[in-house]
Amino acid sequence: MAFTATDVKNLREMTGVGMMDCKKALVATDGDMDKAVEWLREKGMAASVKKAGRIAAEGMAYAAVIDGVGVVVEVNAETDFVGKNEKFVDFVKGVAATAAKENPADLDALMACKYNGTDLTVTQQQQEMVLVIGENIKVRRFARYAEGVSVPYVHAGGKIGVLVNLETDLDAEKVQEAGKDVAMQIAALNPRFWDKSQVTQEVLDEEKKVMMAQMENDPKMAGKPEQVREKIVMGKLNKFYAENCLLQQEFVKDGDMTVEKYLASAAKALGGSITFKTAVRFEKGEGIEKKQENFADEIASLVKG
Repeated sequence: MAFTATDVKNLREMTGVGMMDCKKALVATDGDMDKAVEWLREKGMAASVKKAGRIAAEGMAYAAVIDGVGVVVEVNAETDFVGKNEKFVDFVKGVAATAAKENPADLDALMACKYNGTDLTVTQQQQEMVLVIGENIKVRRFARYAEGVSVPYVHAGGKIGVLVNLETDLDAEKVQEAGKDVAMQIAALNPRFWDKSQVTQEVLDEEKKVMMAQMENDPKMAGKPEQVREKIVMGKLNKFYAENCLLQQEFVKDGDMTVEKYLASAAKALGGSITFKTAVRFEKGEGIEKKQENFADEIASLVKG
């Protein structure tokens, strides 16, 4: 039985399997659609592969400290509803526990680790979750800190996960409040840099260029001597630091001090030292774009082949 480009397209839409495999299935079954679906299922393609092609931009960002190790992960699903599913949340927490325990070098290494408490790899457990929940699920990224004291914060039930890493001579329990305050600030304001020392000369030059151009286009400023404009720019750069650098930002809970001064004040009150080292902020779905596929061209090229 012959088959057409439309048959390939229909089989793809029915099963979610790739074009080439759909074409193979129709060739193997003489164009019989029902048998082609059965062929793909027997090959193990039509269950989880169907979901794998769909965009997963929802899900959950999660942060925790597990056995003294700080970890933050993002796991994506297709719908916000699944992101709140108890089994999905448990899976996310299991991924975090695996990352904390196994210390994988990167995402590929994490996916190859034994999923916490099972004999399955994280990849295999992810595939199991796809079949159980019925949506594409994808472990996207993680970070972990074994050194220092980490403080986790999860905002809005998993929309944002933040992990703050501190260096301190105080007991970990004592710095939790200060660490959480900083984590909440990071979640809310998403600073571009942690400290002004991280701002590169390239970034500063670009900011100066923009500010100078703005003044040249301002009738009140255009006539001022260049050295005066330079001085104004330097003042504006301090504002740039205050807006873009965490430690130089105005502390949200007390506008009379910066985050840096807040940490110093909290440390003094506790009788020790607290130094902000680094942090990670994951917002679920950030940077994920839904792709557009040109089915007509793809089908035509495959059927001709």
